Amino acid sequence: MNKQRLEWLDALRGFTMFMVVTNHVYGFSFDANTKYSMFMSLCLLFRMPLFFFISGFLAYKATFSWNLRDTGQLIAKKMRVQIIPTVVIMTAYIALMSKHFWERMEAAWTSPTKGGYWFTLVLLEMFLVYYAVCGFTSFLTKKASAQRSLFIVHCSLFILWALALFAYATLYMPSWFSWYKDPFWHITSITEFARFFHFFLLGNLVHRYWSQVQRLLDTPWFFPLLILIAFLGAGDYLKWHNLRMQWANLPRTMSMYALVLIIVAFFRYYAHWFTKETRVGNALQFIGVRTLDIYLLHYFFLPHLKEFGVWFKAHPTNFVLEGTAAMLLAALVVAFSILASHVLRVSPFLKKYLFGRE
Repeated sequence: MNKQRLEWLDALRGFTMFMVVTNHVYGFSFDANTKYSMFMSLCLLFRMPLFFFISGFLAYKATFSWNLRDTGQLIAKKMRVQIIPTVVIMTAYIALMSKHFWERMEAAWTSPTKGGYWFTLVLLEMFLVYYAVCGFTSFLTKKASAQRSLFIVHCSLFILWALALFAYATLYMPSWFSWYKDPFWHITSITEFARFFHFFLLGNLVHRYWSQVQRLLDTPWFFPLLILIAFLGAGDYLKWHNLRMQWANLPRTMSMYALVLIIVAFFRYYAHWFTKETRVGNALQFIGVRTLDIYLLHYFFLPHLKEFGVWFKAHPTNFVLEGTAAMLLAALVVAFSILASHVLRVSPFLKKYLFGRE
C-alpha cells in the first residue's frame, strides 16, 4: 500500500474514533436514547463496524512470517497493549466516578460491554483468533507452492468469515438460538465478538484483494448500488419495518455493509483531502494515530447535559442540529483527551504501558 493510501486510512480511523466519541456524547452526556435521533441511529449502523473493518484491514501483514517465535512475540505485544491499559484506566475511571467501587467493578466485568471498555478486549480476542488461523494455515502450507498456500489461506479466511456471519446472525434469532444468554459469554464479551468479528474479517479480505476491490469501486455502477442498498436497508430498519422476527436484522446488516464500503470509497476517492498537507487531513490523522489514547481517556471528560437530551426528545428529527451539537462537544472531549494523553506520555513508563508506545 502506498503512502497516500496509508494517509487516508489513518484519517479514516481518526474519523471513526471521532464518531465514537460523538455517539457517546449523545448517549452519555445528553442521556438520550438513540431511537429518538435519526442522526445517531444512522451513525450506529457504521461507526463500530467501520472501526473493526479498519482493524482487520491493518491486521493483514503480507510479508509476516507466521512461525512460533514471531507469532508469539506479536501476541505478547498485543496482549500488553490491549489488556494493561484497559484494566488500569477502567479501574481508575470506576474509582473516580463511582460511589460504590466494588459493586461497579463487578457489574463492569460481568457485562459484555465492560462499562464501556469492551472494545480493546474484544479486539484482542479477534486478533488471537486471526493469528491462530494464520499460524495454522502457515504450518499446513509450509511445503506447498506459493499459489497453493495463498489459495488455502484465503479459503480458510472466507470459511471463517462465513462462520462469523452465522454466529452474528444467531444473536438476532432468539426463538432458534439462546447461547448468548449464558453468563459466561457476557463475562468473556464473546457476544460482542460475535457481533463484530465478521467486519474485522471483511476488512482483512478487502486488504488481501485490494487491487480487485479498487477496480470494483471504480466501476460506474457499484457505488450507486451501495447507496441504493444503504438507503433501502437503513430505511427499512429505521422507518418502514417491513420485515419481522428473525428477518428484521437482514436490512440492517445490508445497510451496515453498504455504509462501511461507501465511507471507505469516499475517503479513498478524496484521498487528497486527507493528507497531512491539509488541515482536515492532518487533524484526522493525528486522531487516527491516537485512537487508543482517546478511547481510554474520553470517558473522563464526557459532560453531563441531560437538558439537551430532554430537548431533543421533545423536538425529534432535528438531524442537523443533533449532529452539530454532538460533534462540537465531541471535538472538545477529544481535545481534552489528547491533552491528558500528552501529559501522561511525559513518563516513558506510562507511555509504554498505558499507550503501547516505546
